[in-house]
Amino acid sequence: MMDTSTPSVTEHARHAMVASQLRTTAVNDARVIAAMSTIPRERYVGEANAEMAYRDRPLPLPGGRQQNTPLATGRLLTEAAIEPTDKVLLIGAAGGYTAAVLAEIAATVVAVEEDAVLAERARANLADWPNVTVVEASLKAGAPDHAPFDALVVDGAVEELPEALVAQVHAGGRIVSGVVDRGVAKLARGARSTNGFALLPFADIDCVVLPGFARPRAFTF
Repeated sequence: MMDTSTPSVTEHARHAMVASQLRTTAVNDARVIAAMSTIPRERYVGEANAEMAYRDRPLPLPGGRQQNTPLATGRLLTEAAIEPTDKVLLIGAAGGYTAAVLAEIAATVVAVEEDAVLAERARANLADWPNVTVVEASLKAGAPDHAPFDALVVDGAVEELPEALVAQVHAGGRIVSGVVDRGVAKLARGARSTNGFALLPFADIDCVVLPGFARPRAFTF
């Protein structure tokens, strides 16, 4: 029998996000699009932000943090080229939205969150995802007990990516992150090799800044 139910306001907003924000800006991985088309983002960003869940702007979170924009997250996940067999390390779990999207396209997700309130929210929101583990730990420490990973996704911008995180990705593994370059946030991608790694910017897109990744300041006289 034909489904005659009327889509909700949030469903309309979700489909509009996919059509106007994602498909028009190189978010072209069919599996990422499918996941972001179906996962109700409003459930993961807090009740106060529910009406703004699909807008192209950062959303305020507890502890002074912000939820990355759908566009920034979509571009990062597209460039990460996640395979169905991948084990992924996510830095910046926030309320669990990006982990839920990854859970749809990867085999295993380990999501790290250092804010206790956000970590608890993420665990509750991801309770129905058996392939996701939320680890409450320093964002820059990652989850070494769960390594190695096929991909590292940093859902926010950092000034410097610590070697401790990079070391948790096996040689050949992919890395995507926002980077802060002279005060401007950009999206970047790279891969770990046996000799190290490098991140190359691929898009000038606004990205929320994650705490704890400031580059050490050189001493000057």
